[in-house]
Amino acid sequence: MASRLGLTRWLLRLHCTPDAAGSIAEALARRSDTYWVTLASGGTEVYCAFNVRTSDQRDALLLQKLPRTPQVLSVSAHCMLRIFVGATSTWHATRFRPEGAAPVAVDSGAPTAEPLSLDPTDRTLFTELARDGRASLPELAAAAGRSPSTIQRHLDRLRGEGALSFAVDFDPQLLGHHMTTRLWLNVTPAHLRIVGEALGTHPQIAFAAAVTGDSNLVASGIFRDPADLYDYIDQRISRLPGIQNIQTAPTLREVKRVAPAVR
Repeated sequence: MASRLGLTRWLLRLHCTPDAAGSIAEALARRSDTYWVTLASGGTEVYCAFNVRTSDQRDALLLQKLPRTPQVLSVSAHCMLRIFVGATSTWHATRFRPEGAAPVAVDSGAPTAEPLSLDPTDRTLFTELARDGRASLPELAAAAGRSPSTIQRHLDRLRGEGALSFAVDFDPQLLGHHMTTRLWLNVTPAHLRIVGEALGTHPQIAFAAAVTGDSNLVASGIFRDPADLYDYIDQRISRLPGIQNIQTAPTLREVKRVAPAVR
């Protein structure tokens, strides 16, 4: 969705002092431009994903705000080049899709037309759906001051143009999956697409994207326990070509998991 709206997605990886990681994560979660924030690696590492429309918006966070925070020991910024599966790192619909069903690719990053132009009705729909993705057609029509039939046409257009999609997001612990882990992979360029697309078919993977930086592929996996994670690395990751190394960082807490409205 992001590229169709003229937005670029970034992933931040912050190493913080142990006493400050939680408060920094909470501060990032309050920002309107972030759409998920998690604590990992013993409570000293914060992951934050955000959308930007202009370089000025990006630089305000990367070059001004974070460098002035003394409790932030290091920052690495990774531009998301292509999302192979998952709208966010916590989108669990792909995790439990029927056996043999094709993965759902979101905002793949492939070349598209110019960013979609949004009118006031479109923006109202994004705002209302960000607040409640189950909002009914009459509720959306009332919020936008338009007829239900007009709203339906707007929704059909936005979905048809790849600017709007719907997914089920829920806590995987309810089904016995108690370990969410970020996977950072360094893959040879010739195999990057192959590995990314393969991860998109694995039911354990909720999110996978090619990114800039030392690790060129990041994924979020959902597992029952540490043994399940080990089996996944041993039996699935090990069989993929071109993987030079892998880092794992279990998620301790999801501080923010709902994307903001498009502005």
